[in-house]
Amino acid sequence: MGKVYERLTDRLREFISAQPVYFIATAPEHGGHVNVSPKGYADTFAVIDDTTVAYLDLDGSGVETISHIRDNGRVTLMFVAFGGPPNIVRLYGTGRVVTPHDPGFDNLITLFGPHPGVRSIIVVSCDRISDSCGFGVPFMSFDRDRPLLDEWAGRKDVQEKRAYRAKNNRESIDGLPALRANETDPATHHS
Repeated sequence: MGKVYERLTDRLREFISAQPVYFIATAPEHGGHVNVSPKGYADTFAVIDDTTVAYLDLDGSGVETISHIRDNGRVTLMFVAFGGPPNIVRLYGTGRVVTPHDPGFDNLITLFGPHPGVRSIIVVSCDRISDSCGFGVPFMSFDRDRPLLDEWAGRKDVQEKRAYRAKNNRESIDGLPALRANETDPATHHS
């Protein structure tokens, strides 16, 4: 049924890139809420090498992933086949948050498509790569990505984005620190 891989094989890379939605799971170190976030937009995920992946963290009402990764680094990404042969791929690892002001951001951002609400890039070093059957996952069809998140962010100017992040993205729902005061500025390039 399931198998563990030492690296992201070509078959796994093809499967991952074909999925229109993926999920990110994190949890704080000492109690608190476990978080699972669905992600869309095919151009927000990239395989960097055989054991490293990254995704764009776009503006949102919550900031659990950033908070939890800064707390303990633990993260799991899951890709599920809702069409075609059944399969579930999980990437377990340690994440790091790269904000627009961090070294390496300018190089990483070139891996992704343009989005107006880029908050950070989450880079994950995978220490376990596995797949499993997915026999219980239903068939569902993909129509298209919702444009609402990009449209919402695209209507905000720099000051409005900064104010929104300062109000909503400074700490997790459990009160853990997330974006620092100097990290609420939006990425000014690649929008």
